Amino acid sequence: MNKYLSTSAEVQQALNEGKPVVALESTIISHGMPYPQNVETALKVEQTIRDNGAVPATIAIIGGKLKAGCTPEEIEYLGKKGHEVTKASRRDLPVLIARKADGATTVTTTMIIAAMAGIKVFATGGIGGVHRGAETTMDISADLEELAQTPVMVVCAGAKSILDLGLTLEYLETKGVPVLGYGTDELPAFYTPHSGFKVDYRVDTPAELAAAFKAKLDMGLKGGILVTNPIPDEYAMPADVINKAIDEAVAESVKLGIHGKETTPFLLAKVKDLTGGDSLASNIQLVLNNARLAAKTAAELAKQ
Repeated sequence: MNKYLSTSAEVQQALNEGKPVVALESTIISHGMPYPQNVETALKVEQTIRDNGAVPATIAIIGGKLKAGCTPEEIEYLGKKGHEVTKASRRDLPVLIARKADGATTVTTTMIIAAMAGIKVFATGGIGGVHRGAETTMDISADLEELAQTPVMVVCAGAKSILDLGLTLEYLETKGVPVLGYGTDELPAFYTPHSGFKVDYRVDTPAELAAAFKAKLDMGLKGGILVTNPIPDEYAMPADVINKAIDEAVAESVKLGIHGKETTPFLLAKVKDLTGGDSLASNIQLVLNNARLAAKTAAELAKQ
């Protein structure tokens, strides 16, 4: 076992017994929502996974340890510290471990730690991607590179609509990452089910998702699979409302010179303010929806 990895007793027992386990990120706790909503949401997502037949494994870096499975107390700790916790991508891991520091895991680092622990399915909100204007800034999320090399299935509500969705799909195609739409032919745009861009394949059951991932693993093909699960219609935001807020937020981020890892938290917070909090409510619902699908898919994968 990797000496830097600490797997909770519950998660390790489930893995040893071949039971379904679903990984969860911690950036949504420390950087995605205000306290105490962040902690309440994290615990609710864990319970949703349990209710759908799997064991949750919230992933984080605490005191220099890669944690696969956090306690409620550790989730509370991350939620209260908020932005004091480093938003940790692949490049941050060596330094955080050496300094025995804390880190909130992004899609990238959650995939890395999940793979180390032997967890194959991961539920998140939305992935990072190619930022608008990346043809000049080269601002492309490390999430896409991780999907190309780490064998974890990521269930999300599409790429965040603050991004360039067309270029994000092109990048994933170049990297050989299958993009599957759950019950849809269209890439969901996080807050809304529609983007106008097509996914690679439509898949309609958790069993089909599990079979596709099992085939990829059996063939020894590196990388993961991206499952895009549309936000339920009753929680979706009107496209014109959310797009107007995003355009305003992007313009302000450019004006203020915000870039790098600070871009996404700034844009999401600004969009929340511009929509009177509606975007946060939608965010919570889409994460719960993804947790349900991930748990059902992990249960099917455990049967194979």
